[in-house]
Amino acid sequence: MDEAWISVDVETSGPTPGTASMIAIGACLVDRPEIQFVTTIQPIPGLLWSEEAERIHGLSRDRLAAEGATPADAMRSFVDWVDTVAAGRRPVFVGFNATFDWMFAADYLWRYVGRNPFGISGLDIKALYLGNHLGEVRAWAETTSDHISRRYAISMAHTHLPLDDALEQAAICRAILAGVAEAGSGG
Repeated sequence: MDEAWISVDVETSGPTPGTASMIAIGACLVDRPEIQFVTTIQPIPGLLWSEEAERIHGLSRDRLAAEGATPADAMRSFVDWVDTVAAGRRPVFVGFNATFDWMFAADYLWRYVGRNPFGISGLDIKALYLGNHLGEVRAWAETTSDHISRRYAISMAHTHLPLDDALEQAAICRAILAGVAEAGSGG
């Protein structure tokens, strides 16, 4: 079965689903980054709101409450988008620190839609990079976006806007895969 690799980035109001809200999600196809999805999401009342996280992503609770989609509407729209762009292929969740983004996405998808179109198909870009450079990269600390971007000359800014960051992740993923293909061809 063919796969649709989808770069996904989320912004949240805190560290874990259940204690904090997912407040924005951005996504794009890794191989066709012009095919995109983005939405902001209303925070869940009563859950943690981190002022530090707000300083990073710049999304205020009041703005999200007024302008964001409900979690159910946001997740239904996201599932509809994934189903459309995957078009019969298996969707694969691609993230940078995928464990963080995936846990929020999976929680919200199950909670508000009743299914996760990715299942447990997830690819962490940091792990892909580490595996590709295992002889040279010896510590997880050497898998930061700064390290990877220097090696592959990725110059996109990490803005903490979910679509921007999903696009950056897709560029990093394509660069790593191109490097793997080049090394495999002896080039």
